[in-house]
Amino acid sequence: MNKIDRNYLEIYSLDDLVESNSPSKEFNIDLVNPPNFQLNRFFYKNIGKNHRWIDRLDWSEKQWIDYSSSKKVKTYVLKKSNDLVGYFELNIHQDETEIAYLGLLEEYHNKKLGSYLLSIAIKKSFFNKPKRVWVHTCSLDHKNALNNYISRGMKVFKKETVTI
Repeated sequence: MNKIDRNYLEIYSLDDLVESNSPSKEFNIDLVNPPNFQLNRFFYKNIGKNHRWIDRLDWSEKQWIDYSSSKKVKTYVLKKSNDLVGYFELNIHQDETEIAYLGLLEEYHNKKLGSYLLSIAIKKSFFNKPKRVWVHTCSLDHKNALNNYISRGMKVFKKETVTI
């Protein structure tokens, strides 16, 4: 059994966002439209393998299709020219938006792209004018994840330790 520290963070306004600098013009972020469950599954498995993302590993193709095509889910992909770099998924609820997953493929780590990706995720999260945007991260995520969220202006509202 392992003890995992989990932090929940939130931000209430775009005015509180501390934006990161944009990388070179060869990088772009686009909404996946129409939805493509294969992209969601690809990123989930490839980014998540190093962070013990396991809750969706046994999903059927139908579950992936249903999830990614839900009107409450928006998936954005970061590319360098035509190469896949990273992604984020937003779960849009009535009064709030959750940044459900966010990450970079391993070969793009430590290039300041995570702060840019998070800045855009927060900006896109406020598109529907939620009362707040929130996310959770844990000690299994990238070592810079928690600091990235805090550096972008998010505040911890709950901490817990869980055993897995």
